[in-house]
Amino acid sequence: MAEPDDLGAEIREIIAHDGPISIERFMALALTHPSKGYYTARDPFGATGDFTTAPEISQMFGELIGLWAADLWERIGAPAELRLVELGPGRGALMSDFLRAARVAPGFFAALDVHLVEASDKLADRQSEALASCGRPVSWHRTLDGVPAGPAIFIANEFFDALPTRHYVKTPQGWREKLIGLDGDGRLAFGLGDQIEPFLKAEAEDGAVLEINAAAQRVMSQIAARIVEQNGALLAVDYGYLQTGFGETLQAIKAHRFVDPLAEPGQADLTTHVDFSALSRAARAVHAEAHGPVPQGRFLIDIGIIERAEALAGRASEDQRAQIDAALARLTDMEETGMGALFKVLAVTRRGLRDLPGFTEADEDGHGA
Repeated sequence: MAEPDDLGAEIREIIAHDGPISIERFMALALTHPSKGYYTARDPFGATGDFTTAPEISQMFGELIGLWAADLWERIGAPAELRLVELGPGRGALMSDFLRAARVAPGFFAALDVHLVEASDKLADRQSEALASCGRPVSWHRTLDGVPAGPAIFIANEFFDALPTRHYVKTPQGWREKLIGLDGDGRLAFGLGDQIEPFLKAEAEDGAVLEINAAAQRVMSQIAARIVEQNGALLAVDYGYLQTGFGETLQAIKAHRFVDPLAEPGQADLTTHVDFSALSRAARAVHAEAHGPVPQGRFLIDIGIIERAEALAGRASEDQRAQIDAALARLTDMEETGMGALFKVLAVTRRGLRDLPGFTEADEDGHGA
């Protein structure tokens, strides 16, 4: 029997009993197992955790998204009540900074009813502490279905990358799903399932890998359909690629380092790069408008991060100015491996809404690259 705190042993027992499992099921167990999952059992954020997100790097990130949302609220008719929904809110840093900045637009701030979609009780407690004096009502939900009806702005920062995905490999016999089973020593190991054609018709060379994240597309379809029916918008920020293509991007991070994805289920973060083209198609399929994606660096510069950094530096100590400059450089770094280039920003609205701040060029040419 598996040890009470050993998710790897539990997964091995499942495989031994039921046979190999998909990467999708493995990721779901590793990340959101009710008691042993990575997100449900720990606080992974910050320098003492496994990774650092943009809101943890600087308050400017959440503040600017708050101001962007205030402008968007006016563009969609300034509804008297607006659900502000964050998916996977981390420690609550983005939302705290968002709401502080939103106070400069009193009508917008007064309209807000905050809803956080969070699977982890541990993180929900951290969010509650961070937002204890935010000035607006805050509710928590396990899933999107719990968010009340009405106009809504959805914020998804590094959310879609953690949704479980399936991998398919092109072989001389056709496309086969990549699965996780047990090797001769009883350890978790990758393998291939039966041929799946004619389900998948994509042309590719042998050895090519195609990632399909049906979960991400379902979430996007659900949100986009609600936006079309009830008004609102989605702003998604994540690392990923602009066009659907071949390649394997499954990765595991522990203590800010890449590790073997199968080595310690539940002890490391598992993600795949987001297919923004697929997300855009899912939004347009339910008659929503997709803006972008655009590189994070360009988006933040376009909506005023340089000006915000200058304002903060003007009343800061020398050490604080150095920290502000470092954060600005990190968030907007447009080198190939910099956050400003790796991370993309996608907005979804009703059709006909154009010239959104940060997306003007994307609206003009139909894409963000």
